[in-house]
Amino acid sequence: MQIRSDALPETVIHDVLSNSRRKHALRELRTRGGAISVRELSEAIAADETGTSPAPACVRESVYASLHQTHLPRLHELGVVEYDRGRKEVRTCQGARDVGRYMEVVTGYGVTWTELYQVLGVVTLLVVLAAQLEAPLVGTVDPILWTSGALAVFAAVTLVQLWRAFRLPARFR
Repeated sequence: MQIRSDALPETVIHDVLSNSRRKHALRELRTRGGAISVRELSEAIAADETGTSPAPACVRESVYASLHQTHLPRLHELGVVEYDRGRKEVRTCQGARDVGRYMEVVTGYGVTWTELYQVLGVVTLLVVLAAQLEAPLVGTVDPILWTSGALAVFAAVTLVQLWRAFRLPARFR
């Protein structure tokens, strides 16, 4: 079920994620945010591939060439990144969000762990604020107790996530 009519089809997303350099590029772009030069991007990917920083020059050059000639133009064509060949800069577009959902681990309920933590954070903030403002029912409990309870919930969710990550085979995570 697609919510947006302009969302990338799953087949396109799987094609994008079928290449490790495209995955690394998207992960790096999401981490850094904003525009990044192709040189910086290629250096980060090369370092990740080799496990050394800085990576050997031949690896950096290979990554740079494949990004510039193949991967970034393809991602640009699909609307996942905005690639300015003249300035040799790249930034994510709307399509990157569609692909990003497939790069994150999803809980058994169809939401990502990130989304779950975000909802817990917002709900906790609202409940603690309501307690501070002495809202009906919520205000009858000390805000410290609400905060402690929320921290306990965060800890429990984190333990479940870690347990699933280490106990289940990779195909079920």
